[in-house]
Amino acid sequence: MTDDEAVARVIAEAVPPLRGLAAGRCAISIGGSRGKGIADRHSDVDFRLFCDEESRDTPERRAAAAAFAGVVAVSRARGLEIDGCWVRRIDDVERELDRWLAGGGTPTPLVWTVWGYHLLPDLANQRVVEDPSGVIAGWHDRLRVYPEVLGRAVLDRHLASLAYWRDDYHYRNKVGRGDVVFLAGIAARLVHDLLQVVFALNGVYFPGDGDALRFAARCPLKPPAFEERVRAALAPGGERSYEAQRATLVGLIDDTAALAAARAPGAPRSGKAGQAALGPSR
Repeated sequence: MTDDEAVARVIAEAVPPLRGLAAGRCAISIGGSRGKGIADRHSDVDFRLFCDEESRDTPERRAAAAAFAGVVAVSRARGLEIDGCWVRRIDDVERELDRWLAGGGTPTPLVWTVWGYHLLPDLANQRVVEDPSGVIAGWHDRLRVYPEVLGRAVLDRHLASLAYWRDDYHYRNKVGRGDVVFLAGIAARLVHDLLQVVFALNGVYFPGDGDALRFAARCPLKPPAFEERVRAALAPGGERSYEAQRATLVGLIDDTAALAAARAPGAPRSGKAGQAALGPSR
């Protein structure tokens, strides 16, 4: 059986009990790598259930929940992991979507994420299983055009972080001390900031934690050799190369800030001027 056939079988088995968990409008989809279209042999199945409200705690609901748990167990035994099903109220999602599209959204800290849960890529990359009321289709329509106000908010937030850390003496001192925990953390943070800026400059939603460089490779507007330099920065090869790691990141910050300044006048610039505008350090 091919992977596509295995997923189709799981969908056929899972959808009936999932319907029993919902009341009112109901839409079922698959997210994660399968929703993004980049699944491989390691990919699981991430079900989403969007509904007006969850069904009441009745014997029928408990039977539906038990049936879905059975589908998960059988699929695992067959070798295809199902990462449960995230049930969400439609009105909650729509309120959160309004905030994000107005530029005021913030990632939700969830334990299974690295940089928090980002609603927009999750919605944009839902693979619809069934959507009789057009709920997910409506969200996809709203996400077709990348909002200028969102791009401005993303650039303001992440360019400010890059400007701050670019010349921060704490960072230089940590390099001198070989503070491996700090340096690993700041490198990951700065790369995240860089990715956010690149995606915003290209009018593309941040794709989430997984395979971000693969999506960045599709962006025409980015610093030269962006993916290669990011890989070099995140895999420095020992304590002696932390200075090279910092130099690589500083170069990326400068190139990215220059692109942003050309496309978005008034954006925070790298260097001491940008840092001073942010106020005192920690």
